[in-house]
Amino acid sequence: MSFPRPETPRFTTPPPPERMFDHGDFAAADLARVKGTTTITVALPARDEAATIGPIVDTLRTRLVEDVPLIDELLVVDDGSTDDTAAIAGDAGATVIDATAILPEYGPGGKGEALWRSLHASTGDLIVWCDADIRNFDERFVLGCVGPLLTRPRLGFVKGFYRRPLSDDGEGGGRVTELMARPLIATIFPELDTMVQPLSGEFGGRRELLEAVPFHRGYAVDLGLLIDLSRRFGVERIGQVDLGARVHRNRPLRELGPQAAAILAMALRRAGDTGGAGPGEAPPEAAGPATLVMRRPEFGDARIAVGELPPIAAVRAAARSPRRPVTS
Repeated sequence: MSFPRPETPRFTTPPPPERMFDHGDFAAADLARVKGTTTITVALPARDEAATIGPIVDTLRTRLVEDVPLIDELLVVDDGSTDDTAAIAGDAGATVIDATAILPEYGPGGKGEALWRSLHASTGDLIVWCDADIRNFDERFVLGCVGPLLTRPRLGFVKGFYRRPLSDDGEGGGRVTELMARPLIATIFPELDTMVQPLSGEFGGRRELLEAVPFHRGYAVDLGLLIDLSRRFGVERIGQVDLGARVHRNRPLRELGPQAAAILAMALRRAGDTGGAGPGEAPPEAAGPATLVMRRPEFGDARIAVGELPPIAAVRAAARSPRRPVTS
């Protein structure tokens, strides 16, 4: 199946050109030559993605491990799948890690939790995450995210953006972005107002930056990382890359409300409305998530894990430090 290439977006507020890229700017062979001793991890968080995970892993293994030695570590982070996601990913050539086995003392799984645990479990100097439900996946999703990091040393984080061809139900996606994330950015976090797709699932960064900030639980992680990285290191360290067209599973409305609620809870926390810790201030003590209950007479109540996981650097430091005896 082929998908039409959408028109290049026209920006009413142009993002800074020195931090904007196109996936076509980067060829795998060129990046392999300039990477030197830098190591690269690609991590695919996945839950029940048996239909798509095999071709994605096969593409990356063949084109960016065997044909061109760019990726040093290819991980699939299985986040509680009930189908054959883990087995298919392993057969295709990925190293599969069970998210529930990594730092289990920090509570159950979720999107933010899977990303955070993959950061702890991986070894690359640069780490790129891609969603595992992309139907038209090819290597551009990784090249576009890692290219600016290898060629622009000042950049610390790169966020992908793309266009979605309309799905069969006539909806083009991006609903949570337009109805929740963008209004929050406009009212509370205007420094991020040139981000094209703040909730996109394709992005990458330098380990030293990523390990210095907390990861928010669940679907709040995408916007939360942008907020915390920009506050800690400056928005000028964040680049964006056009990844072309992206076709993936379009989620029903009943699944989007809890996602939006998680993002709102995170934004209020960062705005100071709930007295939460600031970026990098979350304590390293293990703890489970708080739960937000969203009453929905039509769809049924939703229980949403909220809160944040401490910076991985703090977790590592706590593990290295001997426990002091408790004295009365």
